[in-house]
Amino acid sequence: METATGPSARWRKVLAATLVLVTGLLSGTAFAGPTLDKIKERGNIKVGVGTTPGFFSPDSNGRWQGFFIDYGRALAIAVFGDQEKVEFTNSSPQQRLPALQAGEFDVLLSGVTVTITRAFQLGFHFGPTIFYDGQGILVRKDLGVTKAAELDGATIGVQSGTTGELNIADFFRKTGKKFTPVTIEDTGEFINALESGRVDAITQDSSDLVGKRTQLKAPDDYVVLPERLSKEPLAPAIAGGDDRWLEIVNWTVNATIQAEEWGITSANVDEFLKSEDPAVQRFLGVDPSLGQAIGLDPKWAYNIIKTVGNYGEIFDRHLKPLGWERGYNRLWTDGGLLYSPPFR
Repeated sequence: METATGPSARWRKVLAATLVLVTGLLSGTAFAGPTLDKIKERGNIKVGVGTTPGFFSPDSNGRWQGFFIDYGRALAIAVFGDQEKVEFTNSSPQQRLPALQAGEFDVLLSGVTVTITRAFQLGFHFGPTIFYDGQGILVRKDLGVTKAAELDGATIGVQSGTTGELNIADFFRKTGKKFTPVTIEDTGEFINALESGRVDAITQDSSDLVGKRTQLKAPDDYVVLPERLSKEPLAPAIAGGDDRWLEIVNWTVNATIQAEEWGITSANVDEFLKSEDPAVQRFLGVDPSLGQAIGLDPKWAYNIIKTVGNYGEIFDRHLKPLGWERGYNRLWTDGGLLYSPPFR
């Protein structure tokens, strides 16, 4: 028989210490990591963005507007309960990834494509795909081409620092056609090169091209060809090393998708507070248990939907006016790819 000072007593002490440790890890403050700690100490979230109409651009008063901008404000709501506690900074494709590595941004919402090398070699973590895109080609209509393979021998502008450089080379190599790439860094010069005739076409994610087409002096003289040369899942990117911050990013995006699936909008969210569905009650914070368990304000998802809306509202507000159709960015219940894990 073991005594109180024997092995069983030692195991009880180990078990007790373990329980204390686990309890601490499950507390809201213990989840914090270096990025989230820095955000809370600073009092705002630093977000790197681009300059494409519909996705991110300042209005006439200098206030940032756009599809990705609303997700930056949603993150500020999740962390601080205040959509204004976010700072947006324009960063070029060449600057954005080094800037994230250097800690200049807490998150990139600049249309970053999820790739394996960015995950392994650069050490980035990605949130859920917010926008399913693909690389396209914008050409002058007077070239008379209707598909990319007809651009044999064309001069094509490619923006440096993007996945587009490799994708366009792979496409022409695969089709056995030839082209002359012209690498351009400055976004403004990218458009000028097409208008001046320096290049026959430009290639980028189709989301960028639709926005750039609206910036041309004669948009109707240009067309985005129908092919998509690649898969370009665009997602929030953060530096590795802060799992808590990553999960806040993940579930902020998921909240907008889940709200649309349930039919919860900024206009009717208050009516849903009366719902008897336990899942909806947890989601909107009527039942505070979910928010308490994850260390956020129980009303965090309610506040996001009330302020910026669900995914469909964000899409329709910023992208539908540009002629975008939902396509792959429909809910899974409508044949699209958007799908939120369960809120439980």
